[in-house]
Amino acid sequence: MRRGAAMVYDTLAVIAIWFVAAAIAVATNHGQKIAPHQWWFSGYLILAAYAYFAYCWRRGHTLGMRSWKIRITDTTGGPVTWRQTLIRFGVAALGALVGGCGYWWVLFDTEGRAWHDRVSATRLTTFRTK
Repeated sequence: MRRGAAMVYDTLAVIAIWFVAAAIAVATNHGQKIAPHQWWFSGYLILAAYAYFAYCWRRGHTLGMRSWKIRITDTTGGPVTWRQTLIRFGVAALGALVGGCGYWWVLFDTEGRAWHDRVSATRLTTFRTK
């Protein structure tokens, strides 16, 4: 339940980041709209989303994860590496593209880990504040 709620929060954060990224792209295009189906623009937006998640995961949580008191670590409890963020992001995208199977996997996994948790050797834990 917490994971799903955190995902909703992070989706809103990514949408806001995409608005800012699109504004920057339009501004650098002399105020002209970006033509439809520009491959570079899609890549730019994916890179912006990755930058958000990678930066946050390296710090231990995204905005949504922090709101729902979820922390990300590697499997030993240490901080997540840049390599792990890249693997996690890619596998999470793949898991979403196949009908969300990568995310639904937590319901069947004995450790409650999604595909991207397993492949990137990361785990989510909950924490309490004082």
